[in-house]
Amino acid sequence: MGKKFRKVKKGVVVFFFAALFLLVIYPGENFAQERIPIPRIGITLEEAQEPRDVALSLEILFLLTILSLAPAIIISVTSFTRIAIVFSFMRRALSTQQEPPNQILMGLAIFLTIFIMAPTILEVNNVAIKPYFEEEINATEMFQRGIVPVREFMFRQTREKDIALFLNLGNIERPRNQSDVPTYVIIPAFIISELTTAFKIGILLFIPFIVIDLIVASTLMSMGIIFLPPIMISLPFKIILFILIDGWHLLTFQIVNSFR
Repeated sequence: MGKKFRKVKKGVVVFFFAALFLLVIYPGENFAQERIPIPRIGITLEEAQEPRDVALSLEILFLLTILSLAPAIIISVTSFTRIAIVFSFMRRALSTQQEPPNQILMGLAIFLTIFIMAPTILEVNNVAIKPYFEEEINATEMFQRGIVPVREFMFRQTREKDIALFLNLGNIERPRNQSDVPTYVIIPAFIISELTTAFKIGILLFIPFIVIDLIVASTLMSMGIIFLPPIMISLPFKIILFILIDGWHLLTFQIVNSFR
């Protein structure tokens, strides 16, 4: 049996190297015909021949600039700021360090932002983006129409005192209505309002877990156990409490409801 096995093994090795030799030395016409061409991507810089070429180049540079600033724009004018900060407070209140991971929390924050902003996004698409691609309006009109639903969303979430702050800082006359408030005023006022609201929610989240920490620390001190960190004992109780009240369901409901 041992000799037969060695003969079979030797035959398999010889066949493998023979097939490899044929593939390398003589690939054949079938292999050449089945080669998939790989595209070559290149960027060339040439002198513009017409004014239209210059305008097109400027449009491309403008679009690339907008794409590079897209993350900052999304964070600034949507509900992402409040959601991300509340999730960060929640993790600190639970004292779970890096659990859940940042990728999970930020992914959930992004999809919650899409869910909350869906009516605004659909309205922007209907009044601005779709008419632009159908060549009914130009780019300037698209921006003017598309910013209106976003401004309405920010106005609903912004405190009047924050708007008044930036109006005073910019020496801008008192506006008669919302349409008179410049967009560059409403955006920083909206961000400040979102930070304030997120911190208020964070304080409310900390209260029940601080009570658990105080109870555990007082119990350990009364028992004379001063070398054991209270966080090691309170952490399981915090997680149990969070699970019993269905914390993620309740937290998500309150976050979404805070924008209505």
